[in-house]
Amino acid sequence: MHKLYVGNKNYSSWSLRGWLVTMLSGAPFTESPVELSTEGTLNPAFRAFSPTMRVPCLHDGATIVWDSLSIAEYLAERHSGMWPADAVARAWARSICAEMHSGFPALRSEMAMCIRERVDVRPWSAALERDIARVTEIWNESRRRFGKGGPYLCGAFSIADAFYAPVAFRFRTYGVVPGGDAGTYLEALLAHPWLRQWEAAALKETAIIEADEPRIIYRDKIAAKQ
Repeated sequence: MHKLYVGNKNYSSWSLRGWLVTMLSGAPFTESPVELSTEGTLNPAFRAFSPTMRVPCLHDGATIVWDSLSIAEYLAERHSGMWPADAVARAWARSICAEMHSGFPALRSEMAMCIRERVDVRPWSAALERDIARVTEIWNESRRRFGKGGPYLCGAFSIADAFYAPVAFRFRTYGVVPGGDAGTYLEALLAHPWLRQWEAAALKETAIIEADEPRIIYRDKIAAKQ
């Protein structure tokens, strides 16, 4: 049986991706939660299970797989249906996953994932506006080109949706309302049973990581609106 190490569910976007793709694989696994540092720094103790001291990290017997994209590909090699069956849709899904994995720096830094929160921190920076517009473009084009078979990016729920799930939580936290089919997709993704399961667990957590708390990061901007 696989073992998946994940961090705090309220904050850890990478853990969410790793958990979702493991759920999607259908492979039996146990979940091993670890507390992320309240200072936002790496914990040397994590090296006991993860070469990078980061989560998620998947153990399959003696095989250790780290990084959410690597975990996704490792599982997809062993379990069918995780990527779209159509070759063109599959290439698209892989590309938008890779873009999310390596890009969107403003979205990551200016909209930390904090599932429990609802805040308005507008005006957004120009860089963040561009990232939001690009996500909206990806969602709309995915739905238009490949979404006929279901409510998700390429129809059925796939690795691509797992990779954009943290963005869905971020958009809800910061009040982003994407236009077109992207808005309907956002609602469908947040309503997925696995996202609701993750969210329910996140809302039970009490740990506070100040580096990822919007009301601490943006205390001055929020105070100015009151």
